[in-house]
Amino acid sequence: MRILLVEDDRDLARQMKFLLEESGYAVDVSHDGEEGHFLGETESYDAIILDLGLPVMDGLSVLKKWRQAGIAVPVLILTARDEWSDKVSGLDAGADDYVTKPFKMEEVLARVRALIRRSAGQASPEIVCGPVVLNTNSSRVTVEGMPVRLTAQEYKLLAYMMHHPGKVISRTELTEHIYDQDFDRDSNTIEVFVTRVRKKLGVNIIKTIRGMGYQLINPEEESPE
Repeated sequence: MRILLVEDDRDLARQMKFLLEESGYAVDVSHDGEEGHFLGETESYDAIILDLGLPVMDGLSVLKKWRQAGIAVPVLILTARDEWSDKVSGLDAGADDYVTKPFKMEEVLARVRALIRRSAGQASPEIVCGPVVLNTNSSRVTVEGMPVRLTAQEYKLLAYMMHHPGKVISRTELTEHIYDQDFDRDSNTIEVFVTRVRKKLGVNIIKTIRGMGYQLINPEEESPE
């Protein structure tokens, strides 16, 4: 899962990026509204964390431009403002949730997880596919109750697919959602990750759709190729 963080406080942004990455997210960071707007319009994200008090272009203007452009990615706004009218303005502009500074990072993480789940149509923090269970709160994967150890990239790949069951996902889309902007992206490595995940799970829930990509299926309903 890939997140855009738009925050002008560089120390706070650095801390948030570290904790988000520790929680299994790929994170791009922008420190002003203009660059943040550009990234949100040109890159693929699963969620955006947006500060309202930004230089160059304020967060509210950025959000309005995204929504006017039809960008529907869930947005969590950060604000140091206590006025209820600012929160209402943010929600009316298209924000999905908000957190007021100062905040606990655990709350931001919980709200981001919830936004991503809801946008993918997942209500529970435990996403189930046959014997495989992925807990988005703990980043824990089990098969028939037994824990499975995945690398960070393997987990990101599996998490993205489990948030989108049944959808045929291209290698390019997977690459866009498991790597941050600065990573040397190579879609050829996706096949390697898929092979490793299949082997570690011991159950093939990832079906190869020739010429198109991959699809998460329930092994009890269909046999992958």
